[in-house]
Amino acid sequence: MSKISPAALLATGIITAIIMANPAYGHKLISHDGTHTDFDSALQIPDHRISWAVYDNLGAGGAKFYAFDAERGDSLYAGILVPKMDGLEEYSPSLFLVSPAGLEGQPAPFGAWPNTERFPYEGKFPGDEFYESFGQVTYWERQEVRTHLPADGKYFIVVVDEKGRDGKYALAIGTIEDFSGENLLVILPMGWLETKLFVNDYLSIGVFFLALAAAPAVAALAVIRKKSRRNVSKI
Repeated sequence: MSKISPAALLATGIITAIIMANPAYGHKLISHDGTHTDFDSALQIPDHRISWAVYDNLGAGGAKFYAFDAERGDSLYAGILVPKMDGLEEYSPSLFLVSPAGLEGQPAPFGAWPNTERFPYEGKFPGDEFYESFGQVTYWERQEVRTHLPADGKYFIVVVDEKGRDGKYALAIGTIEDFSGENLLVILPMGWLETKLFVNDYLSIGVFFLALAAAPAVAALAVIRKKSRRNVSKI
């Protein structure tokens, strides 16, 4: 059985301390490679009731697709947040909900899809702010969708900026916080790192890896001090 290195233990301890100081973090991140650009390649959401978050980039004129299976009468929550970054003050991609009988073909024109609901952002800019304490990131709030699903089957969420701009956003899905069966010492530090990469916070990442590099020295110093105390006690 392999041992966990002192560096990994220290790094995990740092991130765990952040987590314990900010217990409100409830979204589980879904990692991806960014290729979910049509119905066939849609990113699968494991359970639309569980609280998930997807960090995504959207190219000008592009769209991102997400899929989930549901039953008639299921409740759905979905929302969009835009990180508070220069150039994104008025960025507000629209969200489309495509029901099972929706067209699975050409991605445009979006309004022409059957069984599709369109949810644009209709608030003021830059928008209300939301501070996510786990990753120490401030977001601008955009639209939220709360609805009940009309039929059994596969649904799609499609995010597109109808003004043809590029940008980045966080898509939140579900409301139930559930980390049962998860290795929190793995997924939470990884979630923290992904958050920092998403908002280009390379300074915090640098500090993180500096702690990794310093961990062996700290561990060695602790061993030396322990041995020194033992030697003194024998005198």
